[in-house]
Order: sequence, then C-alpha cells, then structure tokens
Amino acid sequence: MAHRSRLAGFIIDCHTTSADEAAAFWSAALGYRAQPAYSEEGAEYADLVGAPAGLNVEVQRVEHASRVHLDIESDDIDAEAARLEALGARRIGFVKRWWVMEAPTGHRFCIVRMRDGQEGAPANHWD
Repeated sequence: MAHRSRLAGFIIDCHTTSADEAAAFWSAALGYRAQPAYSEEGAEYADLVGAPAGLNVEVQRVEHASRVHLDIESDDIDAEAARLEALGARRIGFVKRWWVMEAPTGHRFCIVRMRDGQEGAPANHWD
C-alpha cells in the first residue's frame, strides 16, 4: 500500500533514573533544552528541544534495560511494518499506538504515527 515514512527521532530509554533526571544529563550532554517530564498512559517522558532537522529526541522511563532506539514515523504504520518485514525486520508487538520492531541486526525500533507531514525532513514515498 502506498504510504510515507521518515526518521522521526531518537528515544533514550532509561531504566535507573526518572525522566527528569535523565533529561537533565542528556540536555547538558547534547546542548538541547529539557522540558519537564510528563506522564502519558502510565509512562514517563521528557522532551529535549533543539535537535536538528526537526527530529524528536526524548527521554523515556522504562522497565527494560537502558538503551537508545529510533522511531520511524509513517502515515500508515501497518503498511510501514509490512514493508520493513519484507526487508527482514520482525514485529515484536503493538504497544499503545505504535509497533515495536526488531531489525535483522537485533536493534529494536518503533513505528509511530506521523506527527506532521509538512514539518521536518521530507518523507520517503513508498508504493
């Protein structure tokens, strides 16, 4: 199915600290402004503002081991998941509003809904 997708940004998963504490470190390390943490659907997030090309960078409090993962945004997350499966990725599970995927290399990433198709880097068009 025809759809669009692009790199949305990077999520810094933190197991050992609160989102605010982690955001304070990553804000200073990256030179981005940390927004106060907020909760959504039982999870804790803190946005880091100022990344290039309109990329979303945020800290997320998690129960699994700390890691960094990327998000791919798409106007059709199911079509994007199917496209990436054809390339060798596998679906791990649907969480809240996004697909958690695993690349053939073992890296986890998410496919999320496109925030704004006109902002940020141009999206790829897939037929």
